[in-house]
Amino acid sequence: MKKIFFSLVFSITLILTGVLLISSAEVESSSEEAGSGELIINSNASDPAPKAAWEQVVNAFQAAYPDIDVQFNTFDHEAYKTNIRNFLVSSPPDIALWFAGNRMKFFVDQGLLEDVSDVWEEAGLKESMASTLSVMTIDGKQYGVPYGYYQWGVYYRKDIFDQYGLSVPTTWDEFLAVCATLKSNGITPISIGTKFLWTAAGWFDYLNLRINGLDYHLSLTDGDASYLDSELDQVFDEWAKLVDNGYYLENHATYSWQEAQAPLINGSAAMYLIGNFIVPDLDSAGVVDNIGFFQFPKINPDLPFYEDAPTDTAHIPSGAKNKANARLFLKFFADPSNIGTIAEAIGNLSPSKDSPAPSDRFLQAGSAMLADAAGVAQFYDRDTTPEMASKGMEQFQRFMVDTSIEQEARQIMDAERKRIFGK
Repeated sequence: MKKIFFSLVFSITLILTGVLLISSAEVESSSEEAGSGELIINSNASDPAPKAAWEQVVNAFQAAYPDIDVQFNTFDHEAYKTNIRNFLVSSPPDIALWFAGNRMKFFVDQGLLEDVSDVWEEAGLKESMASTLSVMTIDGKQYGVPYGYYQWGVYYRKDIFDQYGLSVPTTWDEFLAVCATLKSNGITPISIGTKFLWTAAGWFDYLNLRINGLDYHLSLTDGDASYLDSELDQVFDEWAKLVDNGYYLENHATYSWQEAQAPLINGSAAMYLIGNFIVPDLDSAGVVDNIGFFQFPKINPDLPFYEDAPTDTAHIPSGAKNKANARLFLKFFADPSNIGTIAEAIGNLSPSKDSPAPSDRFLQAGSAMLADAAGVAQFYDRDTTPEMASKGMEQFQRFMVDTSIEQEARQIMDAERKRIFGK
């Protein structure tokens, strides 16, 4: 299937130019404090919209600090997840983009990320970014600065729903009925690409959060609960209904998440459970006006809504050579106007309460949904250790191809849990 990618550089440049370039007075003040030498930034923002946004803020920083030679390196998003383990040790940059949760803690525990509590104090971030303070804090210290977080939910084709008289489902039974109607009319109910595994974890997260709640979900990702627990029986039972009825995109294991956008864009599929980062591609494809968003439906009526809200972050590696310049950069992009514009251009919510309210309707819906949530998780591969995430997501994907391997998959995951966590 042909990948759907469209350049957003021009439109994002128009958005960012007026906001990210600081005034001449601020430049003059900043230049007096500016360092000199180099600043090396490694980025995983390889998709068009995030890449353009980061390039713009880097250019603005370079203009503010002309004596600093900035080197901005962009890596493929998936390859970055593997390469970061190597370059943090062998050739650490001065800034590395990454993720909050266990993904950050994993490197903190190895002594590979710098304590930047001073940046939080000097820039007043504990007040302006109070909502994300906890996910950036380990043992009372902050180890990075967030640049955005975002909602997960179901993005759907409004025109297809209208064509078949479908209403947005609010309960699981309603959701299954919507899937059945779509399937009977030759429409793939749910698009997904599980080639890179993590998208399968989104379905596990939401089914577990809706059936068992946040505390149990986090006890599982922390290694305390077992993948053989009876609590997970219903999770896999409900998941199997989607697989066995053919509600997922056929051959999804051969598609990346980007490639799986195509059926939603061309109207052969009706729904996609994904993060808000999908919106720029839908916009550039010219179908965004036909796209709606709804919260993952309730399953257990006795539970409140818990959501996935992954937080994207920037860090100073402990082995960085230009830490003073790196601290200048963290403070620069953490400015409420700058970080708000970056976040919206990427499809994120700003972690700063002082940023302008989002104008995008999807971000407005996500902001309201997360504000009402009883609690949030980061995402399966950010809430558990990298090794457990890899092993778990392999089995999630296998299950989504063939539900008959459920018990085998759960036994494999639990054996890995015991080995990795020693519990």
